[in-house]
Amino acid sequence: MAQLTQDDMKTGDSIAEFEDVSKDEKVDRNPETNRLAYAQNVSEEEFAAIEKKLKWKLDIRLLAYMWLIFVLNYLDRNNIAAAKVAGIAKSLKLSDTQYATAVALLFVGYVLMQIPSNIFLAQIRPSIYIRCVMALWGLISALTGVILLGFVEAAFYPGALFLISSWYKRQELGVRNAILFSATQLGSAFSGLIEAGIQDSLDGARGKASWRWMLIIEGYITVFVAITAVLILPDWPSTTRWLTPQERAVAEWRLVKDAGQVDEDNAQWSHGFKLAFTDWRLYVLAFGFLYIQVASATSNFFPTVVGTLGYNRVNTLLLTVPPYIWMLCCLNTGARYFAMVLMIAGGHGSNAVLLAWLQKTMVRPRIKRASAVAFVNAMGNTSQVWTAYLYISNTSPRYTLAIFVNSVFALLVILTILFIRVILRRANKKLESSQASVTEILKRESEAAITSITEEERIARKERFCFII
Repeated sequence: MAQLTQDDMKTGDSIAEFEDVSKDEKVDRNPETNRLAYAQNVSEEEFAAIEKKLKWKLDIRLLAYMWLIFVLNYLDRNNIAAAKVAGIAKSLKLSDTQYATAVALLFVGYVLMQIPSNIFLAQIRPSIYIRCVMALWGLISALTGVILLGFVEAAFYPGALFLISSWYKRQELGVRNAILFSATQLGSAFSGLIEAGIQDSLDGARGKASWRWMLIIEGYITVFVAITAVLILPDWPSTTRWLTPQERAVAEWRLVKDAGQVDEDNAQWSHGFKLAFTDWRLYVLAFGFLYIQVASATSNFFPTVVGTLGYNRVNTLLLTVPPYIWMLCCLNTGARYFAMVLMIAGGHGSNAVLLAWLQKTMVRPRIKRASAVAFVNAMGNTSQVWTAYLYISNTSPRYTLAIFVNSVFALLVILTILFIRVILRRANKKLESSQASVTEILKRESEAAITSITEEERIARKERFCFII
């Protein structure tokens, strides 16, 4: 029997190059019985051409549409911050503590529902599930159900990250995550523009305060966009109906080539849950993300912080826009405003990087990745529960305690990221020197085996895995 070494296998190699590896083992090359055969039978040039077309479709129908949904998600979520400037606390006679508690309760629901939601998502069609939760959170927002909003919105961001990681290769995730996360900045920026317009033109219209109109208008826009989601969003690589059989096969096979293991393994949720929570790297990444969230916690109170510059409501809302798109206006209070720009850019810029790193590290099995993404995002957002009490009006305009806490946690982020880098580099060295197997390093592997290839190739593909740092 011919031997297949790791050096013989190159990333991106076609199965056709290895069809003579073993005369004793049969390889199913029939597309009617092996759905991956459509990808395995083509040349590298044909595979690359199909892959390019597939990625273009995904960038338009998955990434761009998720980006639009995330913009709306942040518009709805940021409403509570803008509503305070627009007078919600005064209208409802809320003290600073009561307002902070309302923000905290929103994030309690957001934290609690992320893991159950992602586990549920892995078992059903994403195009239907995401559409339903999107329509529901838009309706809740329009009806001013702030506390309930967190329970429903919890499904989106970890679900979007998980779905994207189920389609793109690891080296493609960093850019896509950054593009997706840019929606939060644009959503926050547009939030200020839209709410300034509503404050200026609709305050008091039909007997409703401007903050009520903010919630109604932006909530129903979300519901409208949700209606189209089922026609545009994909499901999983093997089940998406608007792809050709060959494109579906390429979508699955390229993920196999990337990580050396099957992604859609249909493992029990309890199995993936256990694998995620027994991997100690999960907790390092989770604390890193928590530190980032604390360091950037000013976002929920940003309109209030900008309000300390002394402008009226409309101008305050307008001034929340430039920091999110890195544009600095010439103001007399320029130094303080520039500091606010740095707070937003630095805090939010690191979010996408760490979450992409998480997806590349907790790569298989996919139910482990789903649990890990949800847990890390939930862990990070626990900060929103207690940081809501840092920005109290009587500490304005300096907010000394809040800024001190933000700064300390920014330093912790730097130290944690350096630690993660060291442990992953050590893991790669163990893999390169064969001191440990991929199964040992990843703390288990996908339950389903790669079909229609020889056992030697299956092992060789798996053992070529290494972490991307």
